[in-house]
Amino acid sequence: MYENFAYIYDSLMYDINYDKWADYIESVFNKYNNKPNMILDLGCGTGSLCIKLAHRGYDMTGVDLSADMLSCARDKAVGEDVDILFLNQDMREFELYGTVDCILCMMDSLNYVTSIEGVIKTLKLVKNYLNPGGLFIFDINTRYKFEEVLDGNVFYDVGDDVSYIWENEFIKDDEICEFDITFFVKEGELFRKYDEYHEERSYMEEELKEAIKDVGLTCIDTFHEFTFDKPKDKSERIFFVCKK
Repeated sequence: MYENFAYIYDSLMYDINYDKWADYIESVFNKYNNKPNMILDLGCGTGSLCIKLAHRGYDMTGVDLSADMLSCARDKAVGEDVDILFLNQDMREFELYGTVDCILCMMDSLNYVTSIEGVIKTLKLVKNYLNPGGLFIFDINTRYKFEEVLDGNVFYDVGDDVSYIWENEFIKDDEICEFDITFFVKEGELFRKYDEYHEERSYMEEELKEAIKDVGLTCIDTFHEFTFDKPKDKSERIFFVCKK
């Protein structure tokens, strides 16, 4: 995943408002009177959120499984003159040099872990590397989104230099949403075609709360996307706020 796609990810995901994400994260800090300095971003991708938070004064570390995504992240960080440590690691097996004050796992990155056993391994490492009192903030795409918004739908974007077709199928028996992505990148007068296949797993809110409790973390609350309201039946994204 995210090999050739990594190098056009930012141009295709131009509608992601990273300032909005950073604002919400800081609003969570304020709500719980938490003042972190060192923050780990699991599944950091091309580093856009890491860079936003670094500009706001946080000491950032980013972890991602894709070396290609991290290559883009490093180039962007250098270009914006921010010092961020990027580590090419699987979030189910990540290792740090020490503990951090806060751990983030944003933009449905945890859904990419396609077994509850893998989620539990990740949560155990989060607990291990989080300072006492530190927050673990993550979000998930909900089953409602997979089943009612994504399943059977095709999304596309046509640009001058890059275009894509994004097909989705939700396999209910396996709780897996399959993404088939075909994209076309302009090279000279022609376009080169690339194909990628991604999967995300659907998790129920209570299932994750039980896993969080079992590893010894506390789930303080869950919220409807970018609010402090309770999740709704038709929430497409749920934020979890946990504490060690």
